[in-house]
Amino acid sequence: MYYLKGLVLMLCMLSILWSQNHAQYEEKFIWDSERMILTSDFSSVKVPRLTDFKTHVFHFDPIRQDTAGTCWAFASSSFLESEIYRMHKKKIKLSELYTVYWEYIEKARRFIRERGDSEFGQGSEANATLLRIKTYGCVPASAYDGLVNGRKKHNHDAMFEEMKNYLSYLKKNEYWNEDIALKHIQAILDEYLGRPPQNFDYKGKTYTPQTFRDEVCQIKPKDFVSFMSTLKTPFYEKGAFDVPDNWWHSDAYHNVPLDVFNKAIKQAIKNGYSVSIGGDVSEPGKYGWKDFAIVVPWDLPQEAINQDARELRFYNKTTTDDHGVHLVGYTRKFGHDWFLIKDSGSSSFYGQYPGYYFFRDDFIQLKMLTFMVHKDAVQDIMADFN
Repeated sequence: MYYLKGLVLMLCMLSILWSQNHAQYEEKFIWDSERMILTSDFSSVKVPRLTDFKTHVFHFDPIRQDTAGTCWAFASSSFLESEIYRMHKKKIKLSELYTVYWEYIEKARRFIRERGDSEFGQGSEANATLLRIKTYGCVPASAYDGLVNGRKKHNHDAMFEEMKNYLSYLKKNEYWNEDIALKHIQAILDEYLGRPPQNFDYKGKTYTPQTFRDEVCQIKPKDFVSFMSTLKTPFYEKGAFDVPDNWWHSDAYHNVPLDVFNKAIKQAIKNGYSVSIGGDVSEPGKYGWKDFAIVVPWDLPQEAINQDARELRFYNKTTTDDHGVHLVGYTRKFGHDWFLIKDSGSSSFYGQYPGYYFFRDDFIQLKMLTFMVHKDAVQDIMADFN
């Protein structure tokens, strides 16, 4: 009897504490019939304004990726543009589609070499941009925009379907001639995107993509490092980020505890370094019409967000790696850290600040899985790696 009374009392106390901790929210699901999405009542959520982000880095205005599944290229290119300005005070708008073109070539190459046992999709990771720049160089957006035949918007569905079907045909019939296969893939890319330039004029001088990389942009791919926070790899060791978009199985991710992961992001932006960051944005707490992303308490209370909660969601695939963005600013407001996010995805253009989101600290902690930054921004953390 005493045991039952104690149990009832404990449950009542927990219920009261839970209610107090979440009194600022309307604790209910909302079906937004206008937009046909499951969401929450955000009427009591206090959100900063764009002008509140006094800490921010140079970046070009947000642009749309339209219906191309290449957020990783838009985010990482924007990141490199900010880095070029930070290091060399040059404002250079890079071509995202130049990187995308050569990424598809390398994906197809690996598909052939692995006899079809390699991911071939539209997605990739931020550090893939560095690999393509290392091999193929880079070009300004004025030299290559990937829009041909009068197209005004990016739509890669037909192009991707054609390449995917061709590679599936090769796999089914075991045709593994790399030269022939890549020539066919390149012909498809040329039709939809145009052939990338081998040389071009920029501010009165002729460059190749490689000389533009070295002489103008002065990008050194080896100077950038990637991080993750997972229990699958020992902390302070490097390992592979286990998602399909890491199609080449890069094991160059530095694995750190969640508190160090969070600290590194905040430390970087406060010290003038931007961050290319990726994770799961298919969440009811991400609301483009109000420009913010938070973790709704009926998903997980803020005080319950920790390494284990994060890992569980990654393990059971309620957290996935589905979008890359560029973190360009920071403010402390309403008892939270808020991060200014430049986003090429369509939903970021719904609200008051087109092309931007405000990610709250809990959303970063639970839903952002990896980030890439200049090594100088994380020297203290890198010192703990062999």
